[in-house]
Amino acid sequence: MKKRIGLKNGETYAYLESGKGPQTLVLIHGNLSSSLYFSPLIERLPAEVRVLAPDLRGFGDSTYVERVGSLKDLARDVKLFLDALGVREAAICGWSLGGGVAMEFAAAYPEMASRLILIDSTTHRGYPIFKKNAAFQPQLGAAYASADEMAADPLQVKPVIDAIAAKNAAFMSYIYDLTIYPKNKPTPEQNALWIAETLKQRCLADVDFALACLNMAFEPNFYRAGDGTISKIHCPVLHFWGALDKTVPESMVLDNMKGIPGPSTYVKFDDCGHSPLVDKPAELADHIRRFLL
Repeated sequence: MKKRIGLKNGETYAYLESGKGPQTLVLIHGNLSSSLYFSPLIERLPAEVRVLAPDLRGFGDSTYVERVGSLKDLARDVKLFLDALGVREAAICGWSLGGGVAMEFAAAYPEMASRLILIDSTTHRGYPIFKKNAAFQPQLGAAYASADEMAADPLQVKPVIDAIAAKNAAFMSYIYDLTIYPKNKPTPEQNALWIAETLKQRCLADVDFALACLNMAFEPNFYRAGDGTISKIHCPVLHFWGALDKTVPESMVLDNMKGIPGPSTYVKFDDCGHSPLVDKPAELADHIRRFLL
């Protein structure tokens, strides 16, 4: 059952909470998902760790009062969320897009991030979406000028926005099967619940554009000049990647390891796609437990 709490910026966060203890672990979900996608991990984590898994702004059952302009906005939300709960320090875990939010958080609030866990995470240099030609092929380097312009992308964005508007669960399940679950599938009950959460999203073009604009490196990417903030992450970092991942290439994980000054540990899962939460939940939980305790 999700709880709810108001943030000082006027948003309301829905979140899951489990466990008790002096150590807190915050789970930040990816795009087209919500806190419920972490359920296989949460149920396997030790009871002596307090786990907080929020729905980000515009996802799941959280509000979307102000549009997201950057992943820094979402990192600030997480900070306000922890402030509202009186949490002063936590291990921050991000999956996919959530990894970008987690890195922004760890860089902006190093005193609050005791550890960083990145699960099949985007690179800190962003995940660009380019304009398409008449054959619907990406034109390398052809960046969109705004989230509103990106919303009309005929291949990667508009069809998904349309599916969300139509509550087309079958289409969204097809996308997940194609891109996220090359190995194992969730149970029919899990899939129905999670896809229903995905269809609640109200911010797809905004977060897609924010992710394209993410650049914590020192060099420019196709969308933005780098701000160099990746150099501010000095806490221990645990990186996960599934060898069958069709969404995030291994080069992105290695790029994060190279860019983050803090000590890194890398765990590669064979026979695992973009969601170790489905493919390797027990192993994932065990590695996280040993990293935290």
